Amino acid sequence: MTMNTNLIPNIDTLIQHIEACCKASEHYVLSITQYVKKQFDDTPKDKRYLIQNITHGMAWIVSYHEILLSTCDYIKSLQTHLPDKDFEIALATLGFQRYYEQLCTGVAMNQHEIVCAETFHSSHLRPQLLIKEAEALRVLVDDITYRQNLIDTLVERHDWSYFAYTGLSEQTEEIRDVLHRFVVEQVKPFSHKWHMHNEYIPENILHQLSELGVFGLTIDEEYGGMAQSKLDMCVTSTILSRGNLGVGSLGTRAEIAAEIIMCGGTEEQKKHYLPLIVSGEIIPTAVFTEPDIGSDLANIRTRAIRKGDYYSIQGNKTWITHGARANLMVLMARTGSKEEGYKGLSMFLVEKPQGVDNDFFPLEGIKGGEIETLGYRGMKEFDIAFDNLNIPTSTLLGQQEGQGFKQLMQTFESARIQTAARATGVALNALDLSITYATQRIQFGKKLIAFPRILNKILYTACDILLLDQLIYRIARQKDKGQRCDLGAGMVKLVAAKAAWAAADNALQIHGGNGFSLEYEISRVLCDARILNIFEGAAEIQAEVIARRYFEKNI
Repeated sequence: MTMNTNLIPNIDTLIQHIEACCKASEHYVLSITQYVKKQFDDTPKDKRYLIQNITHGMAWIVSYHEILLSTCDYIKSLQTHLPDKDFEIALATLGFQRYYEQLCTGVAMNQHEIVCAETFHSSHLRPQLLIKEAEALRVLVDDITYRQNLIDTLVERHDWSYFAYTGLSEQTEEIRDVLHRFVVEQVKPFSHKWHMHNEYIPENILHQLSELGVFGLTIDEEYGGMAQSKLDMCVTSTILSRGNLGVGSLGTRAEIAAEIIMCGGTEEQKKHYLPLIVSGEIIPTAVFTEPDIGSDLANIRTRAIRKGDYYSIQGNKTWITHGARANLMVLMARTGSKEEGYKGLSMFLVEKPQGVDNDFFPLEGIKGGEIETLGYRGMKEFDIAFDNLNIPTSTLLGQQEGQGFKQLMQTFESARIQTAARATGVALNALDLSITYATQRIQFGKKLIAFPRILNKILYTACDILLLDQLIYRIARQKDKGQRCDLGAGMVKLVAAKAAWAAADNALQIHGGNGFSLEYEISRVLCDARILNIFEGAAEIQAEVIARRYFEKNI
């Protein structure tokens, strides 16, 4: 099915107008960032936390601007594909208008905090040019026939890929197809049961993921991997998370552990651990977070005390995902003084036996218990206490003390891009459930999907997925070229996490009272979506990082 092309203006004219919007947005962003930078510079370092409203608000605005630029490029890439890709152009235009309109009126950082020109205490920043450029787009996308054509196509395509043109290579599309079949057959039918019974994702799923190459997708061939791109890994994370966030995260956790080892390990450590990660014989877990520490890694207290040819680990860790079943801990501990902050941290590769339900940590020097969670249950979360856990000095990553934080930072770009990819997967799951329910449920003699407020909820979710997918692909390609992309990775992670929550929340609203029932899958998706705004950098931390990096790069 194709859109009614009469609803789409001349593509050259549309692109000209969208480019004009991007220029207006750029002018607005420049004014805001210059204002915020001055406030930042004029504020003593120990008081800068007091201006978070404007620094974090700026981070959200520059992130929205980045989405506009990415979407403009995507629409231009479709220029030669009409009429076959008119649906993608129409949906992308609706999404562009929605993000652009929010720049004009106010960007919601969350349900309560709206950032707009007034946030920056300066009337000359009012975006009059933005508002002028928004009017023509609004007239186009507010047309009910335009939106009805979009929703009809979404309904027709909702069994698989909503978007006929993704800009991905044939090889990556083949990866998507293989993983989609796996998800449909082996994951989706069982996901809700795993959640409801708080069960581990079954071992046979882990074995199949290994056989499909998921655990070794980006690992070099010399270590048994497939040496595929970060873009391929993002697509993998999205497709698997569409079935179950935990399944999508299994690949991510293996990939990030492997990247830590590839970037910081000795050749001996690489040859030992990487092939075992590829085969699935090693299940890694990240052991970084501590009680009362959270994102403040510089204040990690767990200590690794060297005693001859071994280290003794003492301290407490929390929110250790897959902690009991994992058999390799990538552990951050302090080898230097507290005053050294980040510079006193080191990374260790600590093997341990897999735990069982009545004995989570069958190793002398480790005790721990499960943390019950709302969602993201397939791997389970744990507290861990180390009491003189003795480990050989050979476990020190790279055989250098004081490199732990640097080694971890090398993985943050990949981790955040993939978290964004997992978020679009969760949003896709919510979209699937919304369309299924809204096309089956009859109210007041009509299907729910016939009502404009329901239709809009579905359309806006689809817009978010299309636009954020394209931004994820753009940043992943930068990563694959060896370019620094921490700013873009932070931006897309920030916005994608919010979009996943909005998708799940609106999907539950579409389900009405049934959505509040545990028997409906959307209840699980809502719980899973909520964690995305917290792990791999909570939204507030993410906004802080974006603001500082943006100043460094642009001003």
